[in-house]
Amino acid sequence: MKAPKILPWVAHKTGISEVLALKLWRRAAGEAEEMTGRCDSSDYYRLAVERFIDLSEAEGNSVLVRETPSVNCVFWLWRHQSRMSSMHLLAVQNVTRLFQSGINRMLRIQGPAV
Repeated sequence: MKAPKILPWVAHKTGISEVLALKLWRRAAGEAEEMTGRCDSSDYYRLAVERFIDLSEAEGNSVLVRETPSVNCVFWLWRHQSRMSSMHLLAVQNVTRLFQSGINRMLRIQGPAV
């Protein structure tokens, strides 16, 4: 699998070189493939990126001399982006439920007995 496009950005933010970041990506991708058993699923990619960010932060914190200050919120930023991208799916699901309940009321269809 090719390296993700966020690799240089994560390397810069954690204060490590891009060569080291590529090595960490390969390690994270291998670990994710062992966990999922596949290398072409969305679970594989999610695990690989999360593990890569963890490894990058751990390696970046062990470096004594940095050109840029340490950023410890890279993993949080990735999680936040994932939550924001799933918000539209929740909104569509809620609108669909509202629309379906309106149709059921209009046609006087009773819901399942609970």
